[in-house]
Amino acid sequence: MVSTDTPAKPTSEPVAEAADESVDLKDELFKPASVLATPLREVGSFFAMSLDTAVQLAHPPFAWREFVQQCWFVARVSIVPGLLLTVPFSVIVTFILDILLGEIGAADLSGAGAALATVTQTGPITSVLVVGGAGATAMCADLGARTIREELDAMRVMGINPIQRLVVPRVLALTLNAFLLNSIVCIAGVIGSYFFAVDFQHVVPGAFADSLTTLMGLPEIVLCFLKAIMFGLAAGLIACYKGITVGGGPQGVGNAVNETVIYTFVALFVINVLVTGVGVGATK
Repeated sequence: MVSTDTPAKPTSEPVAEAADESVDLKDELFKPASVLATPLREVGSFFAMSLDTAVQLAHPPFAWREFVQQCWFVARVSIVPGLLLTVPFSVIVTFILDILLGEIGAADLSGAGAALATVTQTGPITSVLVVGGAGATAMCADLGARTIREELDAMRVMGINPIQRLVVPRVLALTLNAFLLNSIVCIAGVIGSYFFAVDFQHVVPGAFADSLTTLMGLPEIVLCFLKAIMFGLAAGLIACYKGITVGGGPQGVGNAVNETVIYTFVALFVINVLVTGVGVGATK
């Protein structure tokens, strides 16, 4: 009797399982590379936008109205917080220095320490903390809102370069305000240190004023303003980059603003260490 049963087809489950295992193994092998790819891609995109900004800076027309509006906005939100922040910092430095100088009988050199600390460190750092915390975050939020509303895409469709129209004026506005705010902050810090040292720690006014230039000279002042310019430039580029690359709707805008603050402060300390080291080495 002939059997009519058809032979069973070979199952494909072992093949599918082997394929899944190979895919999982491949994912495990390339997982470290994918983890490193995201931050490297972000860094590359940031430098590409920075280079595009530098190129568009030399291409007319320049958005003068946007530049003036952004300068006024950053100045309006930065001057008062900058003054309120620099006076306590300068006073604390002066207080500690006066105690140390008094122990060795050199209280008359209080002005030298106050001027050096305020001009080389407190002034530029306070300026960028205020500019980055107030101006840069507002610019990031503004550009982020424009991005999620697809206004930047609409500008590209109309033939308008968003980098030239929006990014360049904002970066220059933050850089210029950091430069100018640094002057105001340094003057306010030295004046606050003078009144604190004279009125509360009984330093001779003439000795304080006479020692201001003991450790301070033109190289230190140039280094101070160079720091402020670099701080403002970095804050502007970071804020604009996070604003035009935002994603995820309103929540993404909030995350971009928080990241702007963090990245700006990290860049501040990195630039401060590098510029200070190079400046000290160059002025020896």
